[in-house]
Amino acid sequence: MRTSTRIAGALTGLTLTLGGAVLAAPAVRADIPACTRMAELAGATASDSVTAACSRGVVGDLQSCVTGLTGAGVAGGAATGACRAAAHEPR
Repeated sequence: MRTSTRIAGALTGLTLTLGGAVLAAPAVRADIPACTRMAELAGATASDSVTAACSRGVVGDLQSCVTGLTGAGVAGGAATGACRAAAHEPR
């Protein structure tokens, strides 16, 4: 086999391997537990309404998330921070 053919084959294999790894990687999940923890630290009690509000933050509906958390007893600034945390990848 010629060297150029081997190099081309190796590069093709590497490309297919890396492409498959990207497709098989898990989707980035939002961080609802971080949002609910922040809300609880700010004074809300763990409830379905807090979880629902954090879920709205996950999909990018920041205003609805903040409104839900403030309704559950979280101060405005803390609610905004918690909703922003909801949209980030868990750590």
